[in-house]
Amino acid sequence: MLKTRIVTALALLAVLLPVLFFNNFTAFAVIVTVFFGAAIWEAFRLFNPDSKRAALIAVFWTAAFAYGFFLTPGGARNPQFWFPICVAIWVIRFVPSLKMGLPPMEHVSNTILSMLYAIAVVGCFAAIVELFRHSPVYLLSVMALVWIADIGAYFSGKAFGKRKLAPSISPGKSWEGAIGGGIAVLVIASATVFIAGGDLFSPLADTFAVRLQFEHGWGITILALLAITAASVVGDLFESQLKRRAGFKDSSALLPGHGGVLDRIDALIPVLPLAALLGAWH
Repeated sequence: MLKTRIVTALALLAVLLPVLFFNNFTAFAVIVTVFFGAAIWEAFRLFNPDSKRAALIAVFWTAAFAYGFFLTPGGARNPQFWFPICVAIWVIRFVPSLKMGLPPMEHVSNTILSMLYAIAVVGCFAAIVELFRHSPVYLLSVMALVWIADIGAYFSGKAFGKRKLAPSISPGKSWEGAIGGGIAVLVIASATVFIAGGDLFSPLADTFAVRLQFEHGWGITILALLAITAASVVGDLFESQLKRRAGFKDSSALLPGHGGVLDRIDALIPVLPLAALLGAWH
């Protein structure tokens, strides 16, 4: 299993890193559209595992996404439209569901919830497009915050985890792990700010934390980083809740050794629109 995970990860990096750092927008658009299609298909399957129409619905949403963001003249002219909507959806509907639970699959409220989650996925990929247009480094720096939070939570949970965060959803997660993830994000993000040192020509000058601190100061930066860490945990837990209800171990088997695309981006779905919204705030 470990060998399979490593091979898949290396294959993904071999595709994604050149696309990002050669700044080829056409190749980027193709890759983003493919991953969006996979993610939206997996999302609809999680809400209705017995549906035979998930693939057809996913094709429609993917075509609409590609047209709206890549095929119309100039692309989506106002992608910021999605970001406050997605943040509101997470705060008002998805976060409470972690406590209240999900509706029965056969109920109309489940259909409504699936549409809201599909909108959240669109918002995530809209944020990917917007952050990439700013710069590939800026996009990767936001993603790195989520990866740092995840790694920090894993090791903190292993070392100190005692109090379960959401035992009915993901028994392996603990409050100590979540706090450790937040501390890791604050430490590493703060280190990048100090290393950049206000140098506009530093390789770190165009990263999310450095720009946020430069424009808004330490207070806003710390609050934003903690909000991003919390959002990453919520995104992970919400997808786990969907999988547990559907009886799935993984969202799909598209990525051998890793599960599905949603399993790789679940924490990014609430984080990227939030980061894009904060980055656009001047």
